[in-house]
Amino acid sequence: MDNVTIQKSFYEKTARNRIASIVDQSSFQEILKPGSIPVSPNLASLDIVGSFDDGVIIGQATIQDAPIYMIAQEGKFMGGAVGEIHGAKIVGTLLKAIEDKPKAVVFFVDSGGVRLHEANAGLITISEIMRAMLKVRDAGIPIITVIGGTNGAFGGMGICACLSTHVIMTEEGRLALSGPEVIETIKGVEEFDSKDRALVWRVTGGKTRYLLDHVDFLVEDDVDDIKQGIMDALAEPAIELDLAYLQQHQAGFQKQYDQWFGQKDSTPIWQAMHIDNPESIAMLSAEQIRAIKKG
Repeated sequence: MDNVTIQKSFYEKTARNRIASIVDQSSFQEILKPGSIPVSPNLASLDIVGSFDDGVIIGQATIQDAPIYMIAQEGKFMGGAVGEIHGAKIVGTLLKAIEDKPKAVVFFVDSGGVRLHEANAGLITISEIMRAMLKVRDAGIPIITVIGGTNGAFGGMGICACLSTHVIMTEEGRLALSGPEVIETIKGVEEFDSKDRALVWRVTGGKTRYLLDHVDFLVEDDVDDIKQGIMDALAEPAIELDLAYLQQHQAGFQKQYDQWFGQKDSTPIWQAMHIDNPESIAMLSAEQIRAIKKG
């Protein structure tokens, strides 16, 4: 056993293994288990093989004895993209949480957005997820979203992630509306080179989002760090989602837009934020980045 390395990377795990690595042992109870619902009829009509869980796992569990509801997207199935059944499972879990009032809803987002194969159904579902998330928050139940998977959080799921009470990101996670390939396709490689992985992570990665106050917690790609981040989020005081709160955040975003619109890389933004040696940010640990932000 001494020679066995336990895989601690959240990024490299499947959705089911991510759940198992975070929640209390044997506490997860899956809702709509494999085989209990049909695979997507929309994919079948296009001769595309579906998945027994349609790329998302839902259920209830405990984390250090705190009861939670759990949603985990499987990024290895169609890039975690949202379709009709996939989205309905997420919406159903959120609405059930309002009835059962768990300590929180924990959402492992790993998605490139909406399935093009189910475009209309997927887009409608995104709006339903957004509405359900706001209802959950209005009921006083926090939504803790973790972004650290292979696909990040883009498109409609990027919007949904930003409706969470707290967002936890790893450096490996990415968060944006349009994905790098989409920007490159529409605007050209001169605008955004999707193959420049360092650029992609500098612009959309966890370090940038954390330094810009777009997310609440930056952690390492380590299941223990992510679990601690979830516990820290659970300990945060309740946030009242009212007009004053939204206006305050909007003012902050507008200020950032006015200051940095047109910048195509994060390095000059970090420099404008008076961060010493901004070119070294990519090499720093999550703990070092947190120290920089605290000043």
